[in-house]
Amino acid sequence: MTPLMIGIDIGGTKTHLRAYDAAGSRRDLVLPTAQWRVRNWAPDAVALLAIAQRFAEGAPVASLAVGAHGCDDEAECLAFEAALSLHTTFPVKVVNDAELLPAALGLTNQIGLVSGTGSIAVCRTSQGRMLVAGGWGWIIGDDGSASGLVREAARAVALHLDYGGTEDEPLVRALFEALDIPSAARIGSAVGRQGGAAALGRHAQVVFEAAEGGSLLARQVIRDGAKELADLVARLRQNGSDAVTVVAGGSVIASQPLLANAFFEQVSLRFEGQIAAKLYPGPPVEGACRIAASLISAPRTNAALPVLSTL
Repeated sequence: MTPLMIGIDIGGTKTHLRAYDAAGSRRDLVLPTAQWRVRNWAPDAVALLAIAQRFAEGAPVASLAVGAHGCDDEAECLAFEAALSLHTTFPVKVVNDAELLPAALGLTNQIGLVSGTGSIAVCRTSQGRMLVAGGWGWIIGDDGSASGLVREAARAVALHLDYGGTEDEPLVRALFEALDIPSAARIGSAVGRQGGAAALGRHAQVVFEAAEGGSLLARQVIRDGAKELADLVARLRQNGSDAVTVVAGGSVIASQPLLANAFFEQVSLRFEGQIAAKLYPGPPVEGACRIAASLISAPRTNAALPVLSTL
């Protein structure tokens, strides 16, 4: 059977596998990340390879590249890569999932910026050093992400009411309804009751709907989120990035022009042409496939996935 190059995008909520053969034929599989991931490198590697083995349907594997949400520094990427390599005879590469965005456009050593459930910016220097900004989680960070936007919308609503604003402001009405807030005094507890980034972030749509409905509060929340995303780029540059392009993607910024346009504007104002901003609206797993293809220096026809003892 024709060897496959497999790319995998491990997100906070879903895992996307994509395989290409030498003829360019493609197949995909999407499943919940919580179905297999336990946040321990060794069992996660075994579980992921078992999924890949079933996905390959008996075809040999030429290479495997993984972009993993939660591999937020070089040591974590290398640890997961090593755990996977223990069970394979083909080349394996693990990067942060943000790195898949520039890779999907064929760019190397450029900045990948994710605005989805959370937010993070990642790049490699020309010497290969991994640089990371953001990714701190919704309680203290993830500004400009779905969860961060809802958190900041709640803060903006609370301040608006504290300063004597009325509850008929579009964002106030929308947030109270979305989070089932019985009174202004319960705004904070309603946010905390959501319990996590994914649960809170699923309400991000109300911020954009309120902005489109004329809410000045919502528009400011979106502008501030865009500024925070641009600040992630600035932090990478301060820490040694020599990138000239930032590629943004993720479920929020790729689907919300208000945020994407505000981000582009912030990058233009802040970096004065030194950084070009691009949007990648496609599935990040395509970047993993490009990385997998780059791992192959010669045809490998004997690199079948091993039969794992856990199957």
